[in-house]
Amino acid sequence: MPFRVAFLNLEQDHKRWEQRRSLIVDELAALNPDIFAMNEVCIPKQTGRWLQQEASRATGKRFALVQQSKTNTGSRVEGEGVLTRFPILETANLDYQTLDYVALVARMEIEGRLLDVYVTHLYRSRGDESLREFQVQQLLEWIDSRDGADAQIVCGDFNAPPDRPSAKRMAESFRPTQGAPTAFTPLADERGGISHPYWERFDRSIDYIWVRGPLECTASAVGFDKPHPGDATLWPSDHAGVWADLRWA
Repeated sequence: MPFRVAFLNLEQDHKRWEQRRSLIVDELAALNPDIFAMNEVCIPKQTGRWLQQEASRATGKRFALVQQSKTNTGSRVEGEGVLTRFPILETANLDYQTLDYVALVARMEIEGRLLDVYVTHLYRSRGDESLREFQVQQLLEWIDSRDGADAQIVCGDFNAPPDRPSAKRMAESFRPTQGAPTAFTPLADERGGISHPYWERFDRSIDYIWVRGPLECTASAVGFDKPHPGDATLWPSDHAGVWADLRWA
């Protein structure tokens, strides 16, 4: 049976979170994912726990939450997270030891097979590409060190389009489910400020669901990509998200 994976960078609690969070829940209800991966979970406001409750209410599925905060001072600010309706057998985390960045993994059982779902967020888009390459290399080495899973999925904002070396390195081992632009939406704060004003809107694909192993992608698309019907500046996040329907091959 197919199962659906969705991913979104939440943009912490910035840019009118209290107003836009309902748009995220509305899209979760429409997409009805079985696994929902998240970047930039806001630690002080516990947005991961809030979305766990609201996703369960909106979809009728009971979701478990796995969350990993960043390291050092970042641990009080944001983290990575995943919601899943599948049984979780174990979790672990990786500290890249570069600017508080981390990755998490949750091993799940789906139809009697083991799936490792990784969530990470790599170094910023205008930063040094060599640092993202370094993070990707650490991530792949960590993944390869973890035996026993039948397949792997990696979700995250890689801050690199497919033509960048770090994304190309991922593509040597993993298959992206899509390559459509996800960054950046016209989401504005109370004063009208938008993320990354030096770039055009939706000019790059930097958010991914990568798959490896005996998984077939039967459908995929960009999601969380519609503004509030009454406010063209209010979006679910400053990124669009992605989703993919997968099944065991």
